[in-house]
Amino acid sequence: MWNPRLSETARMKYLGIVEALEADIRSGRVQLGERLPPQRTIADTLEVDLTTVTRAFNEARRRGLIAAQAGRGTFISEKIEGHRLPRSDVPSIDLSMNIPPQPANIDFRKLMSHGISDILERPGGLFHLHYQESNGTEVDRAAGAHWLSRRIADLSVNRIAVTPGAQSALFAVCALLLKPGDTIMAGATTYPGLKTVAAQQKLTIKPLSMDEQGITPDSFERACQEKSPKAFYVIPTIDNPTTSTMSASRRREIVALARKYSIPIIEDDPYSPLLPTPVITFAELARDLTWHIATLSKCATPALRIAYLIAPSPNCALRLASVLRATTIMAPPLMSALAARWIGDGTLESITKSIIAENTARQNIAASILDGIDYASIPQAPHLWLRLPEGWHARSLTDHAARIGISIIPSSAFSTGTPQIEAVRLSLGVAPDHDTLAEALTQLVDLIATPPALDTLALV
Repeated sequence: MWNPRLSETARMKYLGIVEALEADIRSGRVQLGERLPPQRTIADTLEVDLTTVTRAFNEARRRGLIAAQAGRGTFISEKIEGHRLPRSDVPSIDLSMNIPPQPANIDFRKLMSHGISDILERPGGLFHLHYQESNGTEVDRAAGAHWLSRRIADLSVNRIAVTPGAQSALFAVCALLLKPGDTIMAGATTYPGLKTVAAQQKLTIKPLSMDEQGITPDSFERACQEKSPKAFYVIPTIDNPTTSTMSASRRREIVALARKYSIPIIEDDPYSPLLPTPVITFAELARDLTWHIATLSKCATPALRIAYLIAPSPNCALRLASVLRATTIMAPPLMSALAARWIGDGTLESITKSIIAENTARQNIAASILDGIDYASIPQAPHLWLRLPEGWHARSLTDHAARIGISIIPSSAFSTGTPQIEAVRLSLGVAPDHDTLAEALTQLVDLIATPPALDTLALV
């Protein structure tokens, strides 16, 4: 069986998996027809997200390197005669990676290069190249408090930690609150990063029922009565992947139940900055119970690798800092300083407004092309949740889309239990322009309209 590895020359991790696999096929390290390890095993081995491996499998299928066999798994394709591999330069369109678009009026090259140069040239600028506090400098934490104060009142700087991205914050909070074998509640479909953390820390995820507003209070209370969970994870605003947004009244219902059963709340809130009027946060409703994670990845750029975490108290923030010190040491100081600069001079607000406008334009394109198809979205969101018509399976559609050069993510990547809804998440931000996005969506609509049983590309 293939020993997973990453090619060091690849520009992205998922391509590193594909290129390593392709090289191993060419060299004979793996044989035609060999079975590949399960995607989760590869993710654990390489310490990457499951979605990264899913993207790699999609690209490998598109290149003709691998083939899935229903009920058996995924194998090295036996149609690669003499290891004469197909060309890998066929254009592909990525609808799988959930990142914000790059608006035409925002020059990130200029903003980042000028911002970094100015930071380093100022007196004491080289300090940003040194090791710093694990929870961030007071200046950086103050910048985070200022940014968050628009939606969370009475925010003390001592409750904030600067972290290298939301995933690092989530890992640290779970490591602090939970121990192996503990149960954490989350939606029946949820952010794959939580599944990765749970697998690494040997946690059990208890799936909660969801409706158009997200997680239901009834399922929350049943889980508390049956499973003795130790924490609750939620993306209450523009949920990933379903785009559902909880009403203020439902948030209050869940807070009342969390207090009743003494359940800490982990509020992952990457999308609130995109809404014109954000809904009240769990951090406001239950300050003493909530760990609030706010990343800049969805409202600016993931390249900063900066997220601000609000702990329930200054003491909790200090305890979290010790976990960050043991896992990530610190957030990147230079990027922390750049984020603080953008917050202070209004650049972050300008970027966010442009991203909102571009997300809205792309959602409008999707709405015009997907008319008549069952999907959920919010105008300002970078993604949508497409529910498949009867007869289609998400895994099958993902495989078929990969064969025509389109990468999407099936519902299985987000599922925390069974049964799984047959749906796919379409992310609209990576496509370089509107025409490319429209082309990909149009091809998907045509594909969905073809009955799988009659499709000549159906898997065997």
